[in-house]
Amino acid sequence: MTAKLQEAIELYEKAARVYEEGTNQTKWAATQNNLGNAYEDLPTGDRAENAKKAIAAYQAALRIHTEKDFPTDWALTQNNLGVAYWHLPRGDRVENVKKAIAAYQATLRVHTEKDFPADWAATQNNLGTAYTDLPTGDHAENMKNAIAAYQAALRVYTEKDFPSNWAGIHINLGRAYRGLSTGNRDENVKRAIAAYEAALRIYTEKDFPMGWALTQNNLGNAYRDLPTGDRAENVKRAIAAYQAALRVRTERDSPTDWATTQYNLGLAYADVTGGNRRENLQNAKVCLEACLRVYSENAFPENYRNIAATLADVERQLRNLTSE
Repeated sequence: MTAKLQEAIELYEKAARVYEEGTNQTKWAATQNNLGNAYEDLPTGDRAENAKKAIAAYQAALRIHTEKDFPTDWALTQNNLGVAYWHLPRGDRVENVKKAIAAYQATLRVHTEKDFPADWAATQNNLGTAYTDLPTGDHAENMKNAIAAYQAALRVYTEKDFPSNWAGIHINLGRAYRGLSTGNRDENVKRAIAAYEAALRIYTEKDFPMGWALTQNNLGNAYRDLPTGDRAENVKRAIAAYQAALRVRTERDSPTDWATTQYNLGLAYADVTGGNRRENLQNAKVCLEACLRVYSENAFPENYRNIAATLADVERQLRNLTSE
């Protein structure tokens, strides 16, 4: 895949030199859009540089593919530009996400629900994800905007006609509801749980193992956050979901996902109030120590600090039990 993408980049760059902007403008613009897609998909090299090159190519295409003269090409490239800005890992994260939102909103001027329903729904999903990730402004308002965009997308991406898209949006919707800080917190988390459980109707362990594991991990987080009901039962459900996720999220095949779920599982064991407290804390300690095999101090300093602090607290509680 990587070799083919690199070959495609070379071909598109060569074609762009042949279709010079002033001699064959439409083919040049189409080539620039394709070049941007190739850089956006390239899994190797400097991720930030690839994203910047993709952005530059899309912006070049938009000099020719204007909204007035080439509306559908313009809208497609605007959506691609939004994805590239959202993926850009360096620079001002707030500005990058805002630029992604602006590009998606521009796309929707052409890709309407009536005329381009599938493209419209895809862009609504992208817009929702950008609002969910926006790290500034009114957080509650951002989450509400995200939820509105996801719910709009579901008018087109139905479970019957687009099952995998439908399930993916439900995962995103669950994340937005769990992040919603206003209104009834209990209802928001319950809506997140319902969204994750809906996604699991499509994302089964057999057919979509990675999506299934992600949803199980998120479902565990939601149960751990649930502020009402039987707290012990909620935590048990969280532990069961995390343990299920770890059947797919292995240390060998997906180490960072594995470590994230191990950390979540450790937190859940530390939260268990009933049963053998010492045993639960020991389980928490095992999970947290396992995380550190992946989240090392050098490679992931912030994750390492958080895990180390939690581990220290668990060890303190174990010492207190010993001294009682």
